[in-house]
Amino acid sequence: MTGTVTVTEQGITLASPGVEPLVLSLDGRYVWSFSPGRDGVPARGGTFVAWPDQLRRFLRGTAVVRVSDVPGTRVLLEDEVTLGGASGRRIGVVDPQGLPLAIDKVGHLCRAFSATEDAVRDEILAGTRRALDDLAEGCGVRAYLNYGALLGAVRDGAMIAHDSDTDVCYLSEASSPAELILESYRIERTLRGRGWNVLRMSGGDVKLLLPLSDGRQCHIDVFVAFRIAGTFYQLGNRSGRLPESAILPLSTITLHGHAFPAPADPEAMLAFVYGAGWRVPDPSFRYADPVAGVRRLDGWLRGYRTDMGRWTEFYRSPDARRISQSGSAFARWAHQQVRSTGAIADLGCGNGRDAVYFAKRGRPVVAYEFSRAARGTARRRIASKGHGIDVRLLMLGELRSVLLAGAELARTRHHLYARQLLGCLDAPARANLWLMSRMALRHGGSLLLEFSAETGEQNPGPAPGPAGLVRRLDVDAVRREIEAAGGVIAREELAEGVDMLGEPDPLVCRMRVLWPRPTPSNPRRTG
Repeated sequence: MTGTVTVTEQGITLASPGVEPLVLSLDGRYVWSFSPGRDGVPARGGTFVAWPDQLRRFLRGTAVVRVSDVPGTRVLLEDEVTLGGASGRRIGVVDPQGLPLAIDKVGHLCRAFSATEDAVRDEILAGTRRALDDLAEGCGVRAYLNYGALLGAVRDGAMIAHDSDTDVCYLSEASSPAELILESYRIERTLRGRGWNVLRMSGGDVKLLLPLSDGRQCHIDVFVAFRIAGTFYQLGNRSGRLPESAILPLSTITLHGHAFPAPADPEAMLAFVYGAGWRVPDPSFRYADPVAGVRRLDGWLRGYRTDMGRWTEFYRSPDARRISQSGSAFARWAHQQVRSTGAIADLGCGNGRDAVYFAKRGRPVVAYEFSRAARGTARRRIASKGHGIDVRLLMLGELRSVLLAGAELARTRHHLYARQLLGCLDAPARANLWLMSRMALRHGGSLLLEFSAETGEQNPGPAPGPAGLVRRLDVDAVRREIEAAGGVIAREELAEGVDMLGEPDPLVCRMRVLWPRPTPSNPRRTG
């Protein structure tokens, strides 16, 4: 610690923070960049910047903490610091294989290019070139390097040290969201046919998962770009004015000696993406996209994926191991409520514990989950128990995903089961859950809910765990939402329970909800 910078378990206090972005390293490795004016709050002694949640679990031990400006010429702090009272060990921000991690520009914990060996970097570049060739030759679209990879190529002819993946875009000729989505799915099928492992992110972008020789996977993001009503849109979330002459005809640019297709005017593209100051390095940069454009892209192509990254980080952290492997008390309650051997759809199945519980009791089960990391955990657990449960993607913030799941479940009679799911959802996602329930329960069946509760008379206090990802809901407000959506609450109980991590919860609400099938009215007879 120095007189100008103090480091604690909670974060960093800067007596004279200035306005420029700062870089923090531990034992000489880049870990995080922040902007005190944007990320900090006034505090005694200066400006306080909290540690990112993703880093907190690593911060036990000793390390040389260095805080400097981006070029590294102005050093605010370089001192050995002990955090968490664990002086006998070095702090290591690393993955399970021991590979160093850093916070990227969108807040994810990942492997930065500064910690990537040259041979592995060349694998990433070769894979990116292969992706661009497959998009052009196999899919017939005009694809180009973009975002951080393009920025690094223009600035230095090299990868940006704090970046972690590569991004490519293709310019679509489609003129409506429906046509864009159909084209994107056609591209996905073609890329799968060419050997790619493809992860769909929305109606207009996919990730290509490139396995590397160091044991990890690099993500190559493939984003659609298009023009509607004179506005240029480019996932993720960019929108505004950019003439077609800035993109076509494609040019060529060099990155670490590899040639890539690029926009016709790379500098115009970078100004569109990063703003007029794109030439000045800023590893703490955050996008400031037009709100109207983001809403249109979300409505047309994306849906809302609030907290997806944070759930991925949680399921990859040691905290996820605190979740019990046994069936929950609510699963036992639900099994008693619907005593028949009717099928169960486990919504937000997490690690699969309750899906396995129901399968053991002879019920057909299908499981749905938002987080890719959780789906992987659930599939491994289910397979280890010898059950053939299908684990599917469900994003309740995305109407397309909701309608698909609702149509699938409407074919046969199911009970819908959702433990601690409701408190993870915002109001639009809850509305989509009620819509899906109305669709899925057309043959009868129940929606079985448990959530951490509060009432007008009783506020139990702290939110349940995981902190920041699950919140308490007012029981009356939930009841009003259900009834407004046509649901009928057949049973409601308030009791003590436990949260997702098994910690005592002084107040949980359990509900069994029915959606009676509407009775069509007879047309009035005349004559």
